[in-house]
Amino acid sequence: MSLIPTIDLGPWRSGDPQARAAAAREVDAALSTAGFLLVTGHGVTRETRDRVRATARAFFDLPVEVKQRYSVAVGGRGWLAKGAEANGYAEGTETPPDLKESWTVAADQPIGDPEIDEYWFRPNRWPAEAPELQAVVEDYLARMRGIADELLRLLAAALGQPEDFFTRHTSRTTYGFNINWYPGVSVVGEPEPGQYRIGPHTDFGTVTLLDRQQGKGGLQVYVDPADGGSGWQDAPYDPEALTVNIGDLMARWTGDRWRSGRHRVLAPTPQAPEEDLMSLVYFYECDPHTTVAPLPAPLGKVAYEPVDSSVYLKAKLDAITVG
Repeated sequence: MSLIPTIDLGPWRSGDPQARAAAAREVDAALSTAGFLLVTGHGVTRETRDRVRATARAFFDLPVEVKQRYSVAVGGRGWLAKGAEANGYAEGTETPPDLKESWTVAADQPIGDPEIDEYWFRPNRWPAEAPELQAVVEDYLARMRGIADELLRLLAAALGQPEDFFTRHTSRTTYGFNINWYPGVSVVGEPEPGQYRIGPHTDFGTVTLLDRQQGKGGLQVYVDPADGGSGWQDAPYDPEALTVNIGDLMARWTGDRWRSGRHRVLAPTPQAPEEDLMSLVYFYECDPHTTVAPLPAPLGKVAYEPVDSSVYLKAKLDAITVG
């Protein structure tokens, strides 16, 4: 899918001005259509990503009554059971609850403001029954943060801005991380009409870094026919690449020059009813209460009113909460 190109971070990191400029131009073109990229040259090995899945599997395979001890609502730190989320609600699409389970962690280093710390920097919980999970996930999170800041510097260059245009707002980032488990129908049941592993939506924040597994009930992205796409399409896959998309706040920041990447994850299919997939989803966000105001024309195309990042994100998390 040429509208979703593969960007190698190697030339960007090389310091060569022509290579860096070429990467920036390609990023600008891609994010103006589907809002997605595949990114290679990120330096995170397949073994590292598989180790996260293996340690998470030790938790997901536990009996439900054990996992229930760690149950949380959307925005919490712990286990999200099947039926806890309906991501389609965020865009106003009425769907049955998403067919997945998640282990979720988030930023946990308090900044000293009780009101902010209470929601955005709560302590993470770690299951005693999967004792290796904490160390493996924290190592992965450190790697993702470095890549995310590198991508934000590349995105700033793609807009012709100073490279710290976005990263000056990520010293106390309110990131989140979901390990999403998509089991087969013997675990989640037969899908209802219009039900997905994750319903159609756009992400809410700045940039998302996804490591996924390919499957028949896998990721689809929406590329508007006006931009040369054909609506819903299976996302391109490269086992070595991270799938990167921008969210609503980044789209607003650019005045809709770039698209917030609309996507969904299909339910188990009749062709592969017991397909079992796991995705590692790193949501990188800006500092709490960052004011997100659109770049002026001619870069920006829509003059949105400025928004408070924390208020916007909290409202979206509340919107996808079932019950």
